[in-house]
Amino acid sequence: MRNFAVILSGCGFKDGTEITEAVSTLIALKKMGANYEVFSLDKIVASTNHLSDETLGEQNLLEASARITRGKIKRLEELNSEPFDAIIFPGGFGAALHLCDFAKKGAACSVDPVVEKIVNLFYEESKPIGAFCIAPALIAKILGKHNPVLTIGNDEATAKEIEKTGASHVVCEVTDYTTDRESKLVTTPAYMYDEADAFEVYTGIERAVKELVEMA
Repeated sequence: MRNFAVILSGCGFKDGTEITEAVSTLIALKKMGANYEVFSLDKIVASTNHLSDETLGEQNLLEASARITRGKIKRLEELNSEPFDAIIFPGGFGAALHLCDFAKKGAACSVDPVVEKIVNLFYEESKPIGAFCIAPALIAKILGKHNPVLTIGNDEATAKEIEKTGASHVVCEVTDYTTDRESKLVTTPAYMYDEADAFEVYTGIERAVKELVEMA
């Protein structure tokens, strides 16, 4: 049975993990017979009102992410790659705000050092990496020197920024996924398509997760 590490970045698509994407990932993993553990940074960041877009104050990413997992979550700072066969980053704006700052700086962004260390470790150990929605931008920034192939859907402006990192972007429909077998990287657009419905997002994620499980 394969073991996956799933990395969240808060709760709610505007300032954290997109909830449908996170839940779809966890359901798909169990459907494919895989086990998982969930992690998030123990980090204080700004919080956003999802109705008004106003900044509410501060939130702790670990505590916010625990809302999705019913409290079953660990500090990303404590993640040890040894027990895991692969790692997955669901999307949501938190991946581009808190795990890195791609949302503000594009290809010139910086990455949280804990996140960068973990992604490089899984890559060096030749363990599959999954990234959904905007999370592939994070992976592109970290692994761009290896020229990975990935997708965030069909957003041309975001794709251009991603390609500045050295990664190659391919257009992909919401219900599909892309695989870079050399880099062992699987990506799917999810809610990068604003008009997508929850079932379409789940379909793409389920297919991507199946590929990751088989690859692992």
